[in-house]
Amino acid sequence: MMDKVRGWFGFEPMTQSLAGHGHDHSDGGHGHTHGVIDPTIATTTRGIWAIKWSFVVLAITSALQLVIVFFSGSVALLADTIHNVGDAATAIPLWIAFMLARRKPSKTFTYGLGRVEDLAGILIVLIILFSAIVAGYEAIARLINPQLIAFLGWVAAAGIIGFIGNEAVAVFRIRVGREINSAALIADGYHARTDGFTSLAVVLGAIGVWLGFPLADPIVGLLITIAIFAIVWQSSKAVLTRMLDGVEPGIVDEILHAAEHVPGIERVHEVQARWIGHRLHADVAISVAGTATAIEVLSATKALKAELFAHLPALAEANVRLDTLAGPEELPFKMVEPEGHHQQ
Repeated sequence: MMDKVRGWFGFEPMTQSLAGHGHDHSDGGHGHTHGVIDPTIATTTRGIWAIKWSFVVLAITSALQLVIVFFSGSVALLADTIHNVGDAATAIPLWIAFMLARRKPSKTFTYGLGRVEDLAGILIVLIILFSAIVAGYEAIARLINPQLIAFLGWVAAAGIIGFIGNEAVAVFRIRVGREINSAALIADGYHARTDGFTSLAVVLGAIGVWLGFPLADPIVGLLITIAIFAIVWQSSKAVLTRMLDGVEPGIVDEILHAAEHVPGIERVHEVQARWIGHRLHADVAISVAGTATAIEVLSATKALKAELFAHLPALAEANVRLDTLAGPEELPFKMVEPEGHHQQ
């Protein structure tokens, strides 16, 4: 179960989309359209679209399940419904975050308000945690004081409805989250996908009760609670990594790879990158030959920026600085080789 949970929350697919290989590195092979349209407005509009429709789907799913919970008394279905309601509620902080991210930078917030998206991720984790606590309380209470449940067929149908609704939402959020490189939206999408599988567990609980094992219902409710806590752990790690300026290791590798295609760069001394919302910022320190002219230095830095934007589609800003004093030991990870690395 935990292997599956880790797989659902793996970010390798997103990393691949951020750092793609196979570019044509010939002169003029990279086409950029920076400045044509504000990428923040474009991506957040797309994100708001995904949030809006996923909220509608989950709201309908939760309403249908809640009706069946009222008539059946199934605690497993109740746990699943509570979680789906909580998942629908996560659309609210994400929507607010994407709206705020559309605001232009100011003298106070010189980078804009993209960090609000990370705060929304924390709030989402707290909402999921609250739903886990409520669902766990109800499941334990029903284990201590067993009660009969009715309308087993409808309970099973509600579990199937929950699976379909959550899978539809997962597809929306993961696909759009990868398009706009939003960790919060992707994490929320994987959360919805896991909810779909927990909804199928409700079906198993109903079958267990039908076969004469009444405790199957609260046991399934407790298993759903454990799955929710696993989601809390995985989601919090992903969001906190972003908040602490952590990036996927593949991004650093891709920056170093981009420098290999630029003639005139002797060595990369320092690489720094961080996410602000779903926009990537990078700082690179390089050195060139001591005999290089000012024009050659400017040409190398300009070419490196072009390579960085080509290798990292999510890159919003790249700062390249000349560092003639740094030693090779200052880079704590793989360096670009100083000899022959720019041979095409």
